[in-house]
Amino acid sequence: MKYTNNNNELTIKDVNKIVYLKGWVAKKRNLGGLIFIDLRDRFGITQIIVKPENENYELASQVRVEYVIEVKGVVVERESKNPNIKTGEIEIIASSLVILSTSETPPIIVSDDTDASEEVRLKYRYLDLRRPIMQDYLIKRHKIAIAARNFLSKEGFYELETPILGKSTPEGARDFLVPARLYKGEFYALPQSPQLYKQLFMIAGFEKYFQIARCFRDEDLRADRQLEFTQIDVEASFVDQKDIIKLTEKLFKYIFKQVLDLNIKTPFLKMTYKEAMNKYGSDKPDNRFELFLNDYKAIFSEYNIPIFKSKRYVKGIIAKTNLSRKEIDKYTITVKQNHGESLAFLKVVDGEISGSIAKFVDKDIIGKIGLKENETLLLVPGDYEDVSQSLGALRLQIAEDYKLYDENEYSFLWVTDFPLLEYDKEDKRFYARHHPFTAPKDVDMLKNNPKKCLAKAYDIVINGYEVGGGSIRIHNEEVQKLMFETLSLTKVDIEERFGFFVEALKYGTPPHGGIAFGLDRLVMLITKTRNIKDVIAFPKTQSARDLMMQAPSTVDEKQLVELNISIKE
Repeated sequence: MKYTNNNNELTIKDVNKIVYLKGWVAKKRNLGGLIFIDLRDRFGITQIIVKPENENYELASQVRVEYVIEVKGVVVERESKNPNIKTGEIEIIASSLVILSTSETPPIIVSDDTDASEEVRLKYRYLDLRRPIMQDYLIKRHKIAIAARNFLSKEGFYELETPILGKSTPEGARDFLVPARLYKGEFYALPQSPQLYKQLFMIAGFEKYFQIARCFRDEDLRADRQLEFTQIDVEASFVDQKDIIKLTEKLFKYIFKQVLDLNIKTPFLKMTYKEAMNKYGSDKPDNRFELFLNDYKAIFSEYNIPIFKSKRYVKGIIAKTNLSRKEIDKYTITVKQNHGESLAFLKVVDGEISGSIAKFVDKDIIGKIGLKENETLLLVPGDYEDVSQSLGALRLQIAEDYKLYDENEYSFLWVTDFPLLEYDKEDKRFYARHHPFTAPKDVDMLKNNPKKCLAKAYDIVINGYEVGGGSIRIHNEEVQKLMFETLSLTKVDIEERFGFFVEALKYGTPPHGGIAFGLDRLVMLITKTRNIKDVIAFPKTQSARDLMMQAPSTVDEKQLVELNISIKE
């Protein structure tokens, strides 16, 4: 049988046309002898009618949901029109029908309003992906990837591939290791990113590289993170931070126009890491709403408040509402789950002050802190990192509860001037905040006061999600050596982990830098879903399992022997 149209194509203009359609049975109804079938494909729905006098009537009676069928028929105007679908003005009077494939009763409802749990959806992912909303997510993912590829190609970037089996260079997240059968006791590592390879492309003289790259990190999962993910990876020679920022803004402007027909404004707002942490309690702030963090240490130092004693910081936010006791308890949990010590509060109702620390203060405090009628001040004492992180999380929770932002808005933000290093008190050494190849803003500062050294690094943030990060790289052999020394890496460490790269730096390395965008996270934001699993075809669960393939799984003893691996009980 021929195939003339998809199931979202026919309109009133096609009346009297003979058509051939194929697809899945989304719904079937028998009304007064007439059989109505909603035929679905990846494009949409067409309504089919099989009349009792049709020679295929008995066959049509056997059709069930998710059968695959093909239909020949004539397009007619629909009496009861459906304005919710493109084909809602017409229907097909079937003249012939063929069953191509039967289906058992599916374990999930194949529609946008399915009631299946996430576990069932992931186990039967191939059925879950038939749902129109899921197909729309992945089709948008395709369009975003194509838009990025087309834009970067026009900008003179070459799409170049890098290996999946590489070397373990542990300095950050945990590597996935792959045993090398031919080399007993040796391992490949799956790439956490193509970082060193793309820098080697710059040393090789390609000047402009990009790749839609698969990456792997063996770390705990969350709503916006998976063990394997995809980056739009970009690197260029003879550039500075302004060049990468300008390129990114042009890229995003192009993607949002191509995919959503949305004109976004550039340049994006820029903010330093210090300002973001002080004001929002996050290095990826959601700036669609205010609710800023403020420092109240000086004000409350005048009062004898036990929980504030000996605390370096007392910071807080003012909620523009009279929070209930139940809400305060809920927000206390949020604070403690995000490393906050405790949550204190004050509020003004009918001109009177109340709250957990009200007995320690006088009424003058109202004016000092600028607290208004039916407002609540929420305070967290502690060290800088814990106070900032807990209040940043609390700020987001309140915004979510009180709908303080427009869900249809896209707010773009650059965060710059990150610390180059982080000091680990337990290990008594510095670690690279980004990676060991990020250039310092001041080499002398790296040498003399590394704790205060800033990085030539930058993150792009949309609605409180980091969707991309990058840096200008170290291209000088001596500066790279200084960086390794600051990270307490021995000569043996350097040689074993990065010897090939250090060697490459000796042969004329151009100044270069780049950025990588999380494709999964970008698709999640553009499609307005809140779970990254929705935009990945075959994701893992939060416990890192593939319920459909039943992976990970045990393997044959013979395979382990070949790899010289034994499993400890």
